[in-house]
Amino acid sequence: MKNGNSCKKIVVKFGGSSLADHAKLSKAVTAVTKEAAKGTQITVVVSAMGKTTDILMNTMKNTSNGKLEKHELDEILSMGERTSVRVFAAALRTNGVESCYIDPTDDKWPIITDAAFSNANPLLEECTTRIQKHVLPIVENRVVPVIAGFVGRTTDGKITTLGRGGSDTTAFILAEALQADEVALITNADGIMSGDPKIITNPTPLPEIDVSTLVGLADSGAKFIHSKALKYKPPSIPVKVINHAHGDLGQEGTLITGALATDLDVEIAHPSPVAEITIVGNKISEKPQIILDILEKTEAHTSLLGMSMNQNSVILYVAQQENMGKLFNQIHNITLNNPETIAMAVKKDIAFLKTSGVGLEETHGLIGKISENLRVNQINIYGILTITSSILLFVDWREREKALQLIRSSLKKPLLNKNLKRSEKP
Repeated sequence: MKNGNSCKKIVVKFGGSSLADHAKLSKAVTAVTKEAAKGTQITVVVSAMGKTTDILMNTMKNTSNGKLEKHELDEILSMGERTSVRVFAAALRTNGVESCYIDPTDDKWPIITDAAFSNANPLLEECTTRIQKHVLPIVENRVVPVIAGFVGRTTDGKITTLGRGGSDTTAFILAEALQADEVALITNADGIMSGDPKIITNPTPLPEIDVSTLVGLADSGAKFIHSKALKYKPPSIPVKVINHAHGDLGQEGTLITGALATDLDVEIAHPSPVAEITIVGNKISEKPQIILDILEKTEAHTSLLGMSMNQNSVILYVAQQENMGKLFNQIHNITLNNPETIAMAVKKDIAFLKTSGVGLEETHGLIGKISENLRVNQINIYGILTITSSILLFVDWREREKALQLIRSSLKKPLLNKNLKRSEKP
């Protein structure tokens, strides 16, 4: 029970593909109407209908000769969502659902941002205060507010846009401030898929995925949720992704659980020393059987913690255990028995450090700051691996604590977005 009210409270976001034509718009409105009839308190977030934003963007690029100011472009791009809220709210009312729309020019507008036009960052404390003051009473009065996704407003009244994934960001911020029971993201797929349907012939929907796993796919080019939006996913509120084709907000889809770490930090990712095994040769990458043999031998003896490879070398980072000599000799035999491999080397007693958290991929030059700080303090980096949401570093085990402190000091130097800190729920 929340705020003394036992009614289910949900935030529903309709993507542009879900509103692309009359039939899809009608199905979306019907889905909300059916859910409202159950007594559910609903907040609706809408994207621009169909390809409206793309059309506006292309039109302005072709007519402004690149001379349009960013704040002017944001005002124009916001028109897609601002049209959608008016259409959707009117359609709900004609279906017997009391509804209102909230436009960024309204006094009740809840999403306040900085002035980073075209990729603005919400000011969470201000957003929370305004949502609880202006939106929550509307919801609790059984009125369905329809709010423009992707759009924000600065403290001095200028319209901004939130960048990629902006409508999802809007939905997540609303859900946390409203203490919703659920967020439903309505799209044109049956959930988060095992592969991009434009590339894979038989992808299947995933029943559940943790947000820390999903963030690794977010910027892959597939139509997953953008990593910037995932930063705002509330820790304790489930998010489900469902297909608009069902016309039912209760439909099952992919459940997104968990939340991302809210601050950049570094930790020792493996509690004991790590060994680095390097195999060099000529065109090793063109002989997958060699790689397979090495991995099979490794799996039989220890845990593989990381791996990097180019055409002429393979580097494995493995958990260092007793009697590692047997594994080293087996990999050495593989090296001797294949013309593509020439020699191997082993470095023991390495520490495995992991840097992760919100804002990592948007903090420019972070890897350079970390590596320079370690270099100046005479700490060698034996390996570095990067993915969307983390930086993996390997340094001497004896210098692990010093390296931790140096990396933490590097993380404090960039100007990070302090507005991403979450407010705790009572």
